[in-house]
Amino acid sequence: MNRSRTDRTIDAIWRMESAKVIAGLTRMVRDIGLAEDLAQDALVIALERWPESGIPDNPGAWLMTTAKRRAIDLLRRAKLRDRKYAEIARTVDGYTEEDIEQAIGEEIGDDLLRLIFMTCHPVLSQDARVALTLRLLCGLTTDEIARSFLTAESTIAQRIVRAKKTLNREGVPFEVPAGEELQDRLSAVLEVIYLMFNEGYSATSGDQWVRPLLCQEALRLGRVLAEIAPHEPEVHGLVALMEIQSSRLKTRVNAKGEPVLLMDQNRALWDQLLIRRGLAALERCRKLGRPLGPYSLQAAITACHAQARSAAETEWPRIAALYEALSRVAPSPIVELNRAVAISMAFGPAFGLQIIDRLNEEPALKEYHLLPSVRGDLLAKLGRNAEACAEFERAAAMTRNERERALLLNRAEECRSAPTESFF
Repeated sequence: MNRSRTDRTIDAIWRMESAKVIAGLTRMVRDIGLAEDLAQDALVIALERWPESGIPDNPGAWLMTTAKRRAIDLLRRAKLRDRKYAEIARTVDGYTEEDIEQAIGEEIGDDLLRLIFMTCHPVLSQDARVALTLRLLCGLTTDEIARSFLTAESTIAQRIVRAKKTLNREGVPFEVPAGEELQDRLSAVLEVIYLMFNEGYSATSGDQWVRPLLCQEALRLGRVLAEIAPHEPEVHGLVALMEIQSSRLKTRVNAKGEPVLLMDQNRALWDQLLIRRGLAALERCRKLGRPLGPYSLQAAITACHAQARSAAETEWPRIAALYEALSRVAPSPIVELNRAVAISMAFGPAFGLQIIDRLNEEPALKEYHLLPSVRGDLLAKLGRNAEACAEFERAAAMTRNERERALLLNRAEECRSAPTESFF
């Protein structure tokens, strides 16, 4: 394996394993900033050693073991109290890689949920909670988070630094709270798990269209949360959304790893067990008797797709109505963009294009690549191929995901070679 390929492999491993390593270290040292620094130290050592020695059979366990040893060295140099040193030393001394692997399976799952609740503490603003957790759990860069927030990178960087300092200064406990405290943090935790799943479902950057392990981890955390808070409808709504979306993961890419859009997917390959689980979770949400919230409404939208036997049988008018309801409950430019797509499918591309053209003036979507991507698709359906080509090329220049860029450039090439006159 050449050096560049090894580095790409290490980067992929880091994205999968960093959250588990940071969560385990936070449980030990009770300092998120220090835990992230120790994990980064382990990554640096891996980058130095693995190209020569080869990637270990269990890279996550290797990173965890190395980071824990760094923690011991740091504590020894800092001359912390014997009690704290002994407590951490006992978790490391005598461990083999196999021991660490077993410990990961037994403990890390809970640690990840504790980490989410810790970083979603009310001493932080909502935006800071989400930004910090995406940084730690998803391994996203500040640039990638900024694009998710439609915010400047410098703003995100400042939020993350201040959030770490605040959590350390306030001594926020590393635990899953109960009672009212759980309720107070629930909306932020749900948002974090939702964004974590979305990053796995459509990767912000890199050369992979999806990150299935990130989706699986978000879904697992959602299921655990549903056990902790069974009477909260939005918890079940989010789980329903993730279950149904996960049913399509295997069909979102072809054998070459290239994106396959929803309308072109082989529905016979959708995971029916996950769909049934999702529909059951949505039913549990509805039985609680409260108005559907944003996650439940999105779950209802995905259920429409899951229950359609073919793309042609999709109930687009119902989906458009659900997006209308979603825009009232959780208004945002991105929801409006999705509503435009649904309206175009239900009533024709010209109606959707009217909404899209209004969104062109929305400052928050100025650098959002899906806006020109959707506009290009609608223009192509109207036979305005030259304009569509320009929009696809603009979208390709904006995206950071290599697979998505290739898809958009291919769409642009198709429009370039198609007739320009419209027959509509």
